[in-house]
Amino acid sequence: MNSRPRKHSLTLRGHRTSVSLEDPFWLAFRQIATRTSRPINELAAEIDEARGADCGLASAIRLFVLHDLQSRLPTQE
Repeated sequence: MNSRPRKHSLTLRGHRTSVSLEDPFWLAFRQIATRTSRPINELAAEIDEARGADCGLASAIRLFVLHDLQSRLPTQE
């Protein structure tokens, strides 16, 4: 498993961009897109629109993946 970020190309609202993510985050992001039947570019555009100005796209995607995972874990009471 590669722990260094790698660049991946995305198209957000018609504009090409790249995001650097570690392989496990990219894999999980693609799995979320598949599970929710959404194109990866559409999902990335939604994350991009929702992120704050002080958060980069790669960080926003990592946080999205983490939140998705946490939302599917059993709650501990």
